[in-house]
Parts: sequence; C-alpha cells; structure tokens
Amino acid sequence: MSKRCISTSILLFMWVITLLLSACTSGNNSAKPAEEPNKATTQVEQPDQAKKTLSYWSELNGNAASVKPNIQDIPFFQEWQKRTGVRLTFIQPPSNQAKEAMNVLLASGDLPDMMEYEWDNHPGGPEKAINDGYILKLNDLIDKHAPNLKKYLSEHPEIDKQVKTDNGSYYVFPFIRGDELLRTYQGPIIRLDWLQELGLQTPTTIDEWYTVLKAFKEKKGVAAPLTFLGVPNPLFGIEGGAFVGAYGIKKGFYLDNGQVKYGPMEDGYKQFLATFRKWYAEGLIDKNIATVDTKTLDANMISGRSGATIWNAGAGIGKWQPIVQDKEKAALLGPAPYPVLIKGDKPKFGQRSYAYVGTGGVAISSKSKNAEAAAKLLDYGYSDEGHMLFNFGIEGISYNLEGGYPRYTDLILKNPNKLAPSQALSLYNRASYFGPFVQDVRYMEQYYTLPQQREAIQVWANTDVDSHVLPQMPKTELESAELSSIMIDVMTLVDEMSLKIILGVEPLDTFDNYVSKIKASKIDRAIQIQKSALDRYYKR
Repeated sequence: MSKRCISTSILLFMWVITLLLSACTSGNNSAKPAEEPNKATTQVEQPDQAKKTLSYWSELNGNAASVKPNIQDIPFFQEWQKRTGVRLTFIQPPSNQAKEAMNVLLASGDLPDMMEYEWDNHPGGPEKAINDGYILKLNDLIDKHAPNLKKYLSEHPEIDKQVKTDNGSYYVFPFIRGDELLRTYQGPIIRLDWLQELGLQTPTTIDEWYTVLKAFKEKKGVAAPLTFLGVPNPLFGIEGGAFVGAYGIKKGFYLDNGQVKYGPMEDGYKQFLATFRKWYAEGLIDKNIATVDTKTLDANMISGRSGATIWNAGAGIGKWQPIVQDKEKAALLGPAPYPVLIKGDKPKFGQRSYAYVGTGGVAISSKSKNAEAAAKLLDYGYSDEGHMLFNFGIEGISYNLEGGYPRYTDLILKNPNKLAPSQALSLYNRASYFGPFVQDVRYMEQYYTLPQQREAIQVWANTDVDSHVLPQMPKTELESAELSSIMIDVMTLVDEMSLKIILGVEPLDTFDNYVSKIKASKIDRAIQIQKSALDRYYKR
C-alpha cells in the first residue's frame, strides 16, 4: 500500500472516530427542530420512541450540500425527526468518499444505529455483512415492527425477491422506484442553440457526433466539447451505455441472446476505445477525462467550456438551463438519442434503473441497542404520511394539495433565492435522490418543468436496454465474495488500460494482450457466477 493510501486511511479513521465520540457525548449535535410551517403538520406520536436518540450514517446529496453542507441543517431531516419523535445524530462522510469512509467505520467496530449505504456492493455481498456482524438480518424486525414496508413487499412480489439475499434475508429498508417512468432519467445532453447556429442537426450516429464535436471545437472555440463524469472511476459517465453502447456492448455485464457477456473483453470495446482515442487526440473530449466530478461537470456546462455531456434531466438540464439562459438568452440545452453506428437503428443500450437498485437502502447495525426504534423510524417512509413527506415535503411549505394532487409550491419550482428546483427539492424531500421510501411518479411530473426535460425521458427511454440488462438478482455469500474478489482486479485492469489507450499512453494493439489479462483474472468464472444467479432468479 502506498504512503498516500495509508495516510488517507489514517485521516479517515481519525475523522470517523471523532464524529462517533462527538455523536455519543454531545447533545448539541442532534438536528434542530424544523421551523413551524404555515400550515400545521400532522404529528405521529410513538410513545415507545419518544426522546430516543439514534445515530445515522449517510452521505449528503450533492444538490443539498451545495446549499447546506450539514445534514442536520436540512429541513427534511428536521421534519422527519419532529414527526416521529426520534432525535438523530448524523455521521456524514466527506463528499465522494463514502466507500473509503465506510471501510474505516466498519474496521473501527464502533457502528451507529443506522447506515445508509449501497450494501449490494459490500465485499461478499449483504449476506456476508450480516454474517460478519456489521448489519442485522431484518426479517423479524420487518415482520414485527415495519407493517408498512411489509405490506408493500407482500403486494409487490417481484420487488420483494430483489430486496432479499439469496438466503432470503432482508438487509435494508430499500429505496424503490414506484413507476416505470422513474427508471429512465439520464442520457446525452447537448447545446441545441449551438447546433442551430452551426446549421447542424441533433446527432444520432457516432459519425454525426464526430462532426458536431469537431464543429464545436473549430467553429465555436469550445475547450472541451464533450465532458462526462470520471469519478468515482474512469469512464463512469458512459457506463449507462452512451457511446460505448453503439458498438453493441456495455462496460459491464449484459445479456446477448440470453448469454451473459462482459463488454470490455469484446471486439466492440476495442472499436469504442479506438473512437475515443481519436476524439481525445483531436481535443474533442475533456482533457481531464479521469477527474471530472459533478462540480466540474456543472462548471463545464454552465460556463460553455463544454457543449455536450451525459447526465440527468433534473440535475443536468433542469439545473443548468436557467443559469445558462440567464447569461445567454438564446441558450438551449436538450436531449440527444443514445448514439448508434447506423442511422435509423434503435440503440441497444441506455440508462435504465432497476425498481430496486441497492442505492439509498438503510441497514440497521448489529451494534445498535435501538433496533426496534430504528425499524419503526425507517418504516415511516413507507406509510401514507411518510410517503408524502419523503416525496413532497411539508404541506403548506413545499407543496399544497390541489384536488388531491400534491403540487409543489414556488419555494421549490420558482425559488425566491434562485435555487434550482433540484436544489430546493433536496432540502425539503428526498424524491430527487434516494432513501428508505417508494418514489412517487408525481414528483417527476412536476420536477421536470421544462419541455426539453420531459422530451428527454421519451428520447432516452427509446432503447432496447430491457432486453439486454441483467435483472437485480441476489447471489449467495460465497458467490458474492468470489465475484467481488475477481471484479476488483478486473475492473482495475479495465479502467487503467482503457485510460491508457484513450490517452495515447498505450497503442491500441495492446487490447488483445489486455483481454488475455482479463481472462487470466478469472472473468470466465465471474460470468458463470452471474449465469448461475440468473438461472436461480428465473426459477424463484
């Protein structure tokens, strides 16, 4: 391990221990009560939970963090405590360091009551996290103390089998997308006004994209025509299928005529790398391809340093359009289809979320002395009242009921402090990101206030991705551990070699050697594990 890695781990360890000690010894760290709304909110009195203080580990959403950097200052979290009678102390990892911070936290053994984390990605899977004594198996707690979640899962058996391990263990209070329309929210975004100015059509093929990016560079003087996320890992922004999907593969596992395949070892991936290598050499792709985070992405698109990207309808188009248009009246951001090779073909891949994705699920620590209270608190999000709070916020402040329809107020959609709807929403509810609740499609119907946002969902959803994506399928503890061990090495190899080839550090001819290394890293065994889990999933 490098000195830098050791130093980072020590700092993270000291940070976590400091927060834990602070949470345990200081009553001032708990969230302040929410301000009284104009319209009284319903109180849910739960005497057995009254005056309890529980600890909650969670990363803060980026949109909320851009306004208030601390979870305890977010009105939603204040209101959640107020309604349930549970006081929360928050343990908040540094932005974009959740995985590293969680590793340090687990190693410390001093765990909070609840941990909001992507437990599907825990080495060995969630069943191992249970067996290692990090988190609780929740079956009994859900059965006895979470009637709302229990009812929802009994009414949705397809989701129920996704939120359990292969052994049938519930391990989190899950985030669930409650409507098919909520599963697509990301895709290619481009400056439509620049296209019009240059006399170009919205690109649909790889060749047309090359023409457009070249024009942005040479005729508009754009520094980085195409930009996308490069963190938490290289090429993260294209993992939904943009550009790489044009070559008939995905940067990950996928289905091809019923067979499980791994995209980065297929010939199509070599063709993709050749294209991006050429584009990078010609200055059409952001030179900082490996380090672009969400703040950099925002800055690139808002400043005009870039004219195209792959990002969300809400946090992308919805956030950038009013800011850019405030500086340039004619500025117009809009969607483009997922690129293909042959004009008229339907894209094979595109971003398509599962109803249950693993992200935003909240586990209860095996160290918790308040497991029942934690279960009741988390179950609130699946109740009728909790559903409204998590999706719409506080009635009379962030929404009003109009003919039974929860309509967001101007505080959200036309914020007096010039906050983008994505920022305002993140303060008063959790509909625009994740958490222990079922997401309501009525949030999206209002959140996408711009016509190009609503158009984007239709454009981006027009793919064959459902025929090629693996379902959200649980694996055994041994399978999860073996798969994780294999894929750590494989993904490191893929990311490093992909960057080297794109940046021109290594010749394209090294691809075949790199595929040999992937095979030597037991990728065939990883494919077999996926296939075995898939076969069991279909039989359940």
